[in-house]
Amino acid sequence: MPGMNPRKMAQVMKRMGIQQTEIPATEVIIRTPDKELVITDPQVAKVNMMGQETIQIVGEIHERALSSGPEISDEDVKTVMAQAGVSEEDARAAIEENAGDLAAAILSLQK
Repeated sequence: MPGMNPRKMAQVMKRMGIQQTEIPATEVIIRTPDKELVITDPQVAKVNMMGQETIQIVGEIHERALSSGPEISDEDVKTVMAQAGVSEEDARAAIEENAGDLAAAILSLQK
């Protein structure tokens, strides 16, 4: 509360059975079915009020869309290329078709 002494505030909260613990977070990510909410430079506090724990987060919120396909690294593509003896495009397509499963991608290319 603005204008209230922090020590008095802590005493009042203690009498009410409220305990607050600061969490030294650097980033908070909340995933929903279609997007992510990324909170940068957050101030995170865990509040225990009569046995019920809640989390309070204050910070700058950014939204980003979730990618629908698997994340494919260059190393994964090179592995599939070497094992199946195919081009980079074929290896990448096989990995995508098999939802990122390298073994299944290699087997599908060897058939």
